[in-house]
Amino acid sequence: MHAKALVVFSGGQDSTTCLVWALQQFEEVQAVTFNYNQRHAHEIEVAAGIARDFGVRHHILDLGLLNQLAPSSLTRADIAIGAGTDGGLPSTFVDGRNMVFLTFAAILAKQLGYPHIVTGVCQTDFSGYPDCRDVFVKSLNVTLNLAMDYTFVVHTPLMWLTKKETWRMADELGYFDYVRDRTLTCYNGVMGGGCGECPACELRGRGLRQYEEERFGEGTHG
Repeated sequence: MHAKALVVFSGGQDSTTCLVWALQQFEEVQAVTFNYNQRHAHEIEVAAGIARDFGVRHHILDLGLLNQLAPSSLTRADIAIGAGTDGGLPSTFVDGRNMVFLTFAAILAKQLGYPHIVTGVCQTDFSGYPDCRDVFVKSLNVTLNLAMDYTFVVHTPLMWLTKKETWRMADELGYFDYVRDRTLTCYNGVMGGGCGECPACELRGRGLRQYEEERFGEGTHG
């Protein structure tokens, strides 16, 4: 174990798995959640509850300007949630969100004296979001270090994992049931198994079924 880490935290499957991972990797961990007037604002309450469960100090930062600047189906009730068509981005994409989140997380982390930042972005099983790519995170990491003259290290423990492998990671960390039942990934704000219909639920559910088949199905050992 070493140093101190700030986890960018939404209360979903990925960020909760990252929080558990960070608690096993670092001496001190805090979490930050962003309020950008998101459609499923219930995630802020869920994130706060999970942070309490783990005894982690939880910061909530107001980023309402992002809602004003970047309308999407995650910020506007009158925009339908849907996958991208003709190679376009899904309606759930919020321009610049991860860039803004990581930048504000870094500003907070420096004030706390925390050089490590943990985020659950993933390039393997994602919706085509450009700000989930490894090259973006590495580029921003360099920029943050230069901008604030501080040696940040941005960790992305899920970057190359499929959703199935993320479920396996939660299981290996000892929190499979917790992540399955207590997190909020659903774009419609339904905890646990979610609505089962939105793109986030489809991706989460497919990975869960694949992992449970591996873990409990015939021919497996766990």
